[in-house]
Amino acid sequence: MTQKPSNAFIGASWIALLAGMTAYNVGLWNATMPLNEKGYYFTILLYGLFAAVSLQKTVRDQLEGIPVTNIYYGLCWFATLSAVLLLAVGLWNATLTLSEKGFYAMAFMLSLFAAIAVQKNTRDSRLDGPAAGSAAEPPLPRLD
Repeated sequence: MTQKPSNAFIGASWIALLAGMTAYNVGLWNATMPLNEKGYYFTILLYGLFAAVSLQKTVRDQLEGIPVTNIYYGLCWFATLSAVLLLAVGLWNATLTLSEKGFYAMAFMLSLFAAIAVQKNTRDSRLDGPAAGSAAEPPLPRLD
């Protein structure tokens, strides 16, 4: 049985996500690197966020007995790890100070962690909501 997350944890998760993403993007905006390099780092952030949320969902689905194919599960792990690796390689080869490299790495990891927490909170809140078919939430239409 899943407990509904507290409003404080939901708020903290959203604040962490917005803080991480905002800090990372403000850092990119103010950086003195070429536009194509800024685009690389921005794309890695978006890729990493999507991959981390997708991985969290597949892990959670498996724990709840919802079928997940092994290929998709493996792709989620590959995507998440490759996003972190691509950021690490980019920062390793960047002509940034160590403090700037650390800033981007920490803002990136905060964003990934917070995205997972926000997705978990959203799912947990929805699971504890009104039952499907009740007056508050109409049943979903069949697609077959």
